Amino acid sequence: MSYLRFERSLMTNLEESLSRELLRTNRSGAYSCSTIVDCNTRKYHGLLVVPVPELDEENHVLLSSLDVTVVQHGAEFNLGLHKYRGNNFSPNGHKYIREFNCDSVPTTIYRVGGVVLKKEVVFQHYEDRILLRYTLLDAHSSTTLRFRPFMAFRSVREFTHENSAANRDYQLVDNGIKTQMYKGYPYLYMQFSKGNEFVFHPDWYRGIEYPKEQERGYDSYEDLYVPGYFETEIKKGESIVFSASTSEIKTGGLLKLFQNEVDERNPRDNFYHCLVNAAHQFHNTKNGSECYLLSGYPWFKSRARDTFISLPGLTLAIDEVGYFEKVMATAGKGYKEFMREKPVTVSLSEIDQPDVPLWAIWSIQQYAKVVGDEKCLKKYGKFIFDILHFLLEGKHPYMRVEDNGLVYVDGKGKVMTWMNSTVNGRLVVPRNGYIVEINSLWYNALGFAARLNKIEGDAQFTETLEELSARCKESFVKTFLNDYGYLFDYVDGNMMDWSVRPNMLFAIALDYSPLTADQRKSILDVCTRELLTPKGMRTLSPKSGGYNPICAGPQMQRDLSYHQGTAWPWLGGFYMEACLKIYRRTRLSFIERQLVGYEDEMQTNCLGTLPEMFDGNPPFKARGAISFAMNVGETLRTLSILEKYTDII
Repeated sequence: MSYLRFERSLMTNLEESLSRELLRTNRSGAYSCSTIVDCNTRKYHGLLVVPVPELDEENHVLLSSLDVTVVQHGAEFNLGLHKYRGNNFSPNGHKYIREFNCDSVPTTIYRVGGVVLKKEVVFQHYEDRILLRYTLLDAHSSTTLRFRPFMAFRSVREFTHENSAANRDYQLVDNGIKTQMYKGYPYLYMQFSKGNEFVFHPDWYRGIEYPKEQERGYDSYEDLYVPGYFETEIKKGESIVFSASTSEIKTGGLLKLFQNEVDERNPRDNFYHCLVNAAHQFHNTKNGSECYLLSGYPWFKSRARDTFISLPGLTLAIDEVGYFEKVMATAGKGYKEFMREKPVTVSLSEIDQPDVPLWAIWSIQQYAKVVGDEKCLKKYGKFIFDILHFLLEGKHPYMRVEDNGLVYVDGKGKVMTWMNSTVNGRLVVPRNGYIVEINSLWYNALGFAARLNKIEGDAQFTETLEELSARCKESFVKTFLNDYGYLFDYVDGNMMDWSVRPNMLFAIALDYSPLTADQRKSILDVCTRELLTPKGMRTLSPKSGGYNPICAGPQMQRDLSYHQGTAWPWLGGFYMEACLKIYRRTRLSFIERQLVGYEDEMQTNCLGTLPEMFDGNPPFKARGAISFAMNVGETLRTLSILEKYTDII
């Protein structure tokens, strides 16, 4: 039985099918994304969406969609689908869908009378080229296919509207055309694997509506330009490949290229394989050698904190040590430049955040578990110790090591932690001073560094680290542990934040904890009672002031709820790790049941991946980015940890 297969009844029910999205990437920053019925519902959707570095740092929708019309005996059956103003859908091609399957590559079966047409889609790896293969499975008379491209040539953050500046010129190329709507953009090459006729019939399709943008309080209408249509005959059993790209290709090899791409694809026939496929979609290779992890789709770029948190799960947990090392080489280069106060030459944002170096050390700590301490020390020891000296010498612009062994974050009014939402320039969750997860990471980093330094290092530096760690441990308990058995979220002088938040989890989940076993159990129990949901950990307890669990509506409304009760799966990863460390095998079945809540998401929202967050209250609706690296990474890491505990039995 197929894992990602949907029958006609679901596909033709737009209330069900329009909520399911499909993402494909080329691992170099470009992507293709729409709903499973090919009706774009976001301005970020498009058949070919690529970065155009000559213009800006954004992705750009070149080809929005491709409508296919089956022509038999002069009758036309358009298989496309668009939403227009007034809740009008046209041309309702979804009613011809009989089946959709995504276990290998996205495959849609259409039936129009006696015509059965199969469509398959792949995005060529490391090339800005989307490939669609159409196979005529059955037909009782001569059949013609007509292809009508809808072009946008715009940033994913903007809309296009009918205008006289759009260039209508085109040039014939091998089995297709190339065209460029505006100067500065690359040419869009649209080619077929067989001969065809292009009919120049320029027109604008006006008032196309994107309901997801409406929900988010943004403008939601645009016009798309159609230069004409391609037409070709197809015989029963024949396959035709359509290519849309920023470069020309020899069309004689399109059929073979498509099949080669299919053969390289990993199956998505279970929970784990879906997550592995999703992990690869975050890969982003630039300039031939720089390797990154995108933080999420469709609007995130590469962020330093997200990179280090998601890196172990997206690589080590799926036995891809090589890509870990490549990403760490790029990110490490950027952080070394930052520590030396040189211009950062890598495309990694928020590198100055105080917790970033500590997450980098944690990420390397996970690497050590795979390759061993000695190899880890040889490869990353200097980087780790450079970070610690950088911090101990007080060179970080926003964080300093205090005499009590804790680290103090001094950045009032600025975003200093992962809880970074702002409204009108003001932080929704202001956190300053001694911050619980940053000090948990700091204590963990001291313990790990001391262990590595003992292998081959300066004994005096090891003694310094151990003495500092002991002071940090004592101060941590005095500063953060309250009389109710959980940890303050942050402490700044006489200000103690009593809010019950998941940031205390790191003090009990990391390998080096400053807390006793009883203290860890008490904190875990509070998190279980007040923060745990089937979709991860709430960012704030319902019992705490300001609880706002529904992240919906206009931008300001979403910002106010972003970290005030929404549930995040990546936090659930650390929660489950803490459960296993504290209760070990007695919690295995509980963890397995918790992961069922994540697996349920494979067939909803964006297929085969996990979204950014969920509402904190039932029915826990998905919100934010459709695919989020930290959530996928931590779920994969949890599965890896769970497997190790299971193997012990």
